[in-house]
Amino acid sequence: NGSVHVTDCGLYCLTYSCFYSRALEVSAEENAARMKRKRCEGSGESCSPADWIRQEDCPVGIRNVGNTCWFSAVIQSLFHLPVFRRLVLNYCLSERVLEKCTSHSKRNIAFMQELRCLFALMVGSNRRFVDPSAAVELLRDAFRTSEAQQDVSEFTHKLLDWLEDAFQLAANGNNPEDKQNNPMVQLFYGTFVAERIHEGKIVSNIEQFGQYPLQVNGFNNLDECLEGAMVEGEIESLHSDQTMSSGQERWFSKLPPVLTFELSRFEFNQSLGRPEKIHKKLEFPQVIYMDSRYLHKNVDQTHGRRGEVKRLKDQLTVLQQKLEGYKNYGSGPTKYPLADMLQYVLEFATTKPTDVSPASVPSNPPLHTEPSSGDSSQTEPDDAGSSDGSGCLQTATQKTPIHKPFTQCRPPMEMPLQPAPHSVTEEELYFVRSCLQRWRAEVENTVNELKASIDKVSQALEGMYSDNSLCQVPYRLHAVLVHEGQASAGHYWAYIYDHANKRWLKYNDVMVTESTWEELVRDSYGGMTNASAYCLMYISDKLPYLIAEDTDDETGQALKGMDSLPSILRRYVREDNRWFQQELREWEEQFCQAQCEEVHIEKPIPEEPQNPEQEPKPEPVQEQTNEVSEGPSTDSTPASAQDSEAMQGVIFAIAKARQVFDKDGPEAGLIKAFHEEYSRLYELSQEETTPQQDPRLQHVLVYLFQNQAPNRVIERTLLEQFADRNLSFDDRAVSIMREARSKIRLIKPEDMDMDEYLQWHDDYSMFKTVFAYLLTGLEQYQNGKHNLYLAATLFKSPDANDVAEAETIMNECIIPCMHLMVRDSVSQEDLDVIELIRSCWCSYLGQDMDDSLQEKLSEFLPRVLDSSAGMVVLKEPPKVRKSPHDLCSRLTAVMESIHSTSVVAVK
Repeated sequence: NGSVHVTDCGLYCLTYSCFYSRALEVSAEENAARMKRKRCEGSGESCSPADWIRQEDCPVGIRNVGNTCWFSAVIQSLFHLPVFRRLVLNYCLSERVLEKCTSHSKRNIAFMQELRCLFALMVGSNRRFVDPSAAVELLRDAFRTSEAQQDVSEFTHKLLDWLEDAFQLAANGNNPEDKQNNPMVQLFYGTFVAERIHEGKIVSNIEQFGQYPLQVNGFNNLDECLEGAMVEGEIESLHSDQTMSSGQERWFSKLPPVLTFELSRFEFNQSLGRPEKIHKKLEFPQVIYMDSRYLHKNVDQTHGRRGEVKRLKDQLTVLQQKLEGYKNYGSGPTKYPLADMLQYVLEFATTKPTDVSPASVPSNPPLHTEPSSGDSSQTEPDDAGSSDGSGCLQTATQKTPIHKPFTQCRPPMEMPLQPAPHSVTEEELYFVRSCLQRWRAEVENTVNELKASIDKVSQALEGMYSDNSLCQVPYRLHAVLVHEGQASAGHYWAYIYDHANKRWLKYNDVMVTESTWEELVRDSYGGMTNASAYCLMYISDKLPYLIAEDTDDETGQALKGMDSLPSILRRYVREDNRWFQQELREWEEQFCQAQCEEVHIEKPIPEEPQNPEQEPKPEPVQEQTNEVSEGPSTDSTPASAQDSEAMQGVIFAIAKARQVFDKDGPEAGLIKAFHEEYSRLYELSQEETTPQQDPRLQHVLVYLFQNQAPNRVIERTLLEQFADRNLSFDDRAVSIMREARSKIRLIKPEDMDMDEYLQWHDDYSMFKTVFAYLLTGLEQYQNGKHNLYLAATLFKSPDANDVAEAETIMNECIIPCMHLMVRDSVSQEDLDVIELIRSCWCSYLGQDMDDSLQEKLSEFLPRVLDSSAGMVVLKEPPKVRKSPHDLCSRLTAVMESIHSTSVVAVK
């Protein structure tokens, strides 16, 4: 049917090299169509083009095409590893190998080619996010169902297997078993030695690993997880009347450049019959030293340190148990610090006893305490010496005390507030105080000594693997894959380290935002929410080529963006960008059409209340001369955002400020967008004016820049454009528009000379009007209707209509212009043109012609020779039909059409 798609497996077997270029073009068209169909579906992306355009130096997001957040998380972590990105983009396979491929391998190669296209778009696309549907479709066929959300671990395993197979074909197609030259194996796979004791002998074997699995339950940090995975539990067994250890140990013998840890956060609940997620907190560092306790070459040194660690941990356990006995003392269910208990007893013993005997103490409790049963010694009288018996004492059945001013009895101030001994001698008090103070000091000293010992042992444990000799193999955290939710469902995203700019970025489907280590820790450690790290990707810190950008082989300079792509992928991305630009133009046309319909249907939006002291906005200047048909608007309103070029510039400026707006609010967004548009227009004003192009026609600010207008006029003019009501195409633009209007209202009359401001815009309006008339004249000149020789030719025609037209041209166009040319100071060039006209018509005097022509010639020839005679009436310029409305395109068109005959410099 003539269409070729890059995922068609037959393409690779038949015409890989011939049709691949065409396949990429068609894939670009399909990708553009797919993006156009889905841009407002499913993910809630805005239909505003400001939300489609990629921000400068901002990575590209990946659309979620239906439970594919796992795809985005893994692909982003791999793409932002430059060494892997280069491998995929430069993947190539010979036709000879393709012809021998099995169907299984063809599918893997097809996926590789789709991944190449996806990576190319992520490098050079102008879109904020790209569509991965083509690659996802191939992957989904390998799973049981296309609807259920896929496990990121299962997906990553499948992905690496497919890529390994595809690279194996390219590296060594003749021998599939020889994987030494496979770049995937070299990059992601390592080996470990498994050792165990069997019948008194050490038995070892070497095994390969890709993603290394780690258990989370029972561990607090990554190092503990690794030690738990490297050393299995010891098995006690009896041999020849002696007990020996037969546990298994694993030691890394070869570490891959990219080391991936798979955190097992799911376990099967036997009682519920379903899997559950483990939300336990697990810490991991930004840099981990793999030679500290995990490498086989350090096995003897690590064994010795592990023995020391075990001894220190046992010692630490004993110290912590002793400290716990002092901190929680007592034989009952409630326990207290022993030092505090001794202090309380000392305070009781030193409290002075009361003079009131227990027999005189009433049984009811005081007002400020609740009743207690069986403890009359703790009750106190409401009044110890009152002779008034009129209800000063409360009954035991009274639950809520009633406050009676002036009559309610109060305890005397000398009564003790705390329990005290009934009687104690000075000798007893001296003995008790001495013992309790000495015991309390001993307890406090012992507690401090235990704490110091615990700190010392803890520091020794922390520094056990921190000396330089065991910190020679650093691995730096590159990416963290996060899962939020439960075992049955959830959402994936990734935190990836930007090595070039030294920052963390969060990749959440189409959203790519700058992040921090603190945010990563909050979302990834677990234990606080239902979000936690699921996969950790570390890269060797001693292999700079892993994160080095592409360089030119000849110059050695870094290649960025499209320059880093192979030529065939570069063409593919450019084609997709071309389709994207077409989408934007279509959207803009629809938007402008909708705005025009709203203007006719809806009532105008009322203006926001203005400051009474604010100068009014300039009104459109009514020109005295007639306007040129289909010419430019001569409206001198400063906010000229109604012009399509100005509107488009402001829209793109707001788009570039989207990230700042979302982070810091409307005011910061306005400032960012203002500077973007200001810089763009200033650079435009520095471009050289050519006969075919005049930048002043593109924007009023270019005119103001080139004519050195005051900064206050320039800034106010641009601010007016951001305040234009036509920018209300989405919430972000509306917020920026309102912010701009509030800024304008803050401008005081003394800060802006409105007469000067209006004059500048009147001048620009006049400039456009004059330019429109000039273009009209040039267009008419190019059409041949005002050619001097045409008038002379028509005059000699035997047709009376031609003669009449020649006479009209002379009387209405040529002679009035000659009159204007000689009215004031005239240049030599103009005099030469006038003499040329006169010579042309005077040459007819000696020629033989009809009497009627002789009569007509005698009528206007004196006016040609003396154009100052008589009244000159200027006629309305002829209308220009089927001419572009835009002055820039009109200038370019007319100057290119006449360039071959004459060059007209626009001053």
